[in-house]
Amino acid sequence: MSVKISPSVLTADFLTLADDIKRLEAAGCDMLHLDVMDGAFVPNISFGVPVIKSIKAHSTIPLDVHLMIDKPHRYIKEFAAVSDWLGFHFEAGSNNAELLQEIRNLGCKSCLTIKPCTAPQEIFSLLPLCDMVLVMSVEPGFGGQKFMPSALEKLSALRGEIERQGLKVELEIDGGINGETAPLAVKSGATVLVAGSYIFSDEMTDRVKYLKSL
Repeated sequence: MSVKISPSVLTADFLTLADDIKRLEAAGCDMLHLDVMDGAFVPNISFGVPVIKSIKAHSTIPLDVHLMIDKPHRYIKEFAAVSDWLGFHFEAGSNNAELLQEIRNLGCKSCLTIKPCTAPQEIFSLLPLCDMVLVMSVEPGFGGQKFMPSALEKLSALRGEIERQGLKVELEIDGGINGETAPLAVKSGATVLVAGSYIFSDEMTDRVKYLKSL
């Protein structure tokens, strides 16, 4: 699988987001990563369906929606209506297998996310229901955190199990991704890179092209 780029709008300037999306489209980004936070599952609040719906109406890039919310099954239908890829946390307290299947039934690609405290082996049995797995390389909730090297071992373990099961599952990593950590993540098996502050800069186009070249 070639490397895909999913810029995280959490660190974007929302007053200029429309212009930034056009720049990301021109640079060849593959997805837009949208972090939905409820102030309960993580200690922060971001945005919900209305904002994502507005972004979807003005973007040609598939939307990669990451639910960092408690009991995500309550809102899956609403978010599926405005998402292309829809993911939730393994640790969030829902029936993971049923929820992954529901996401697919609603016409979205399914994604299961694990926090730094979760061992990859805990989700091996769920991989056949996943179109993508997201490994958090920081504690979810805030941007600008330092990359946790332990995420690389998780990527390697998941990539090995995905291949052992003969599956086609994208392996995404989010947190502290930049010019130094991105090559390490790709070498460990990542196929989708989420980056926020590294991409939303004056060097946006060049940095996207660099990440896509890995």
